[in-house]
Amino acid sequence: MSEESIHELIQRRHEKLEEFRQRGVEPYGEKYQVSHRAQEITENFEEVEGKEVKVSGRIMTMRRHGKAGFANLQDESGQIQIYARLDDLGEESFECYKLLDIGDIIGVRGKVFKTRKGEITVSTEDFNLLAKSLRPLPEKWHGLRDIELRYRQRYLDLIMNPEVKEVFILRSRIIQAMRNYLNEKGYLEVETPMMHGVTGGANARPFKTYHNALDMDLYLRIATELHLKRLLVGGYGKIYELAKVFRNEGISTRHNPEFTSVEVYEANADYYDMMALTEDMISVICQDVFGSLNITYQGKELDLTPPWPRLTMLEAIKKYANLDFTGAKRDEEAREVVKDLKLNIDKNTTRGEIINLVFEEYVEKHLDQPVFILDYPIEVSPLAKSKKDDPAFTYRFEAFLASSEIANAFTELNDPLDQKERFLKQAEKRAAGDEEAHMMDDDFIASLEYGMPPAGGLGIGIDRLIMLFTDAPSIRDVILFPTLRPR
Repeated sequence: MSEESIHELIQRRHEKLEEFRQRGVEPYGEKYQVSHRAQEITENFEEVEGKEVKVSGRIMTMRRHGKAGFANLQDESGQIQIYARLDDLGEESFECYKLLDIGDIIGVRGKVFKTRKGEITVSTEDFNLLAKSLRPLPEKWHGLRDIELRYRQRYLDLIMNPEVKEVFILRSRIIQAMRNYLNEKGYLEVETPMMHGVTGGANARPFKTYHNALDMDLYLRIATELHLKRLLVGGYGKIYELAKVFRNEGISTRHNPEFTSVEVYEANADYYDMMALTEDMISVICQDVFGSLNITYQGKELDLTPPWPRLTMLEAIKKYANLDFTGAKRDEEAREVVKDLKLNIDKNTTRGEIINLVFEEYVEKHLDQPVFILDYPIEVSPLAKSKKDDPAFTYRFEAFLASSEIANAFTELNDPLDQKERFLKQAEKRAAGDEEAHMMDDDFIASLEYGMPPAGGLGIGIDRLIMLFTDAPSIRDVILFPTLRPR
């Protein structure tokens, strides 16, 4: 449809708006007392046949036949057909009915019957105009295929594509199931600040803002971790926060600058406890919401039945990339192992950083079925406790599903002196231009100096998990209003 045609349609709808008002009809009505949703009527026809109902919804189709006509109303539960005729409405009301357009929202009172073709219908005895639509809806088969337009105008996407609405209903159910699981396990839900004077908890570039009254810079949080650990210091034993976090990073099918995570912390636990929690929680949610532990993601069958396999990062590299770092203990030796690979490394890249790069480039793509990858290098794990038998690695794991990292967990570092040294190294990186390196958080160090119990911590990317559960190819499909570049 051309821009000129759309403009003409909009102009005609404005004219109808004025005509309604001239007839004494307010085109943006008051509350309408609904007695039944569309789905209730269609599923319980025998109970409501011949009875009066009041329904409300948006007109999605109209078929006029002289002195009568059919229309389909869509509410949050589905669609129901209505039938309107001059003999039932009277001349004045029927003339108003003829002014209605596809997209208008109306309330209808009438009796339920079934047409000769067997379609459950409400025979209109009177109707109320609740909201006059001034813009035409996209054509059902031609108007809303532009995927970016669907993200930009999600309200139209939801109107025209009922299956999209189902994705976000599932999202709500999955999040509620997660809360139920954690609450039943004795974890307390807490809230921590969204704006931080010092940002930390992840390697990510923050969004920066400014507080006028305090005359200070603030950052939108990139993680909830450091404040939650302060609560462990304060004496809480089992806590979690399900929250929005913000990272000033690129946009992709797996990344949105604003996303949702859950972080869970438990005193006197370790990363083995967090592995057990992760596989149990995700499998329980899957069973509760979908009735099965098997899901299909982008054509791949995934079996979420615990226990999930466990591989150290070095074992995974040896298995999938056919590279062995066990004998490469020094940085130059690690560089020798990867000399034939195309990696972005230089003379300052450490052994641990090289190992992590190899894993990201050559291993992650193979991790289709659920798996825990254990023992990350210390250089990329500044908040995790070092392994006793090999301090170059940490008690850290990430869980992968369909080649996507969905969970990250540590045996938490609770040694304030070690933590301060690691923050200082991160600060050096930041000073050298790495905007994703951690800042020095003196207050967090001070909290550790009062004593934080041994603890396990877990973070799960909610949006990525929901992508997997709803078979969505992009993170933008599971976020109602994803971040997009301005037109």
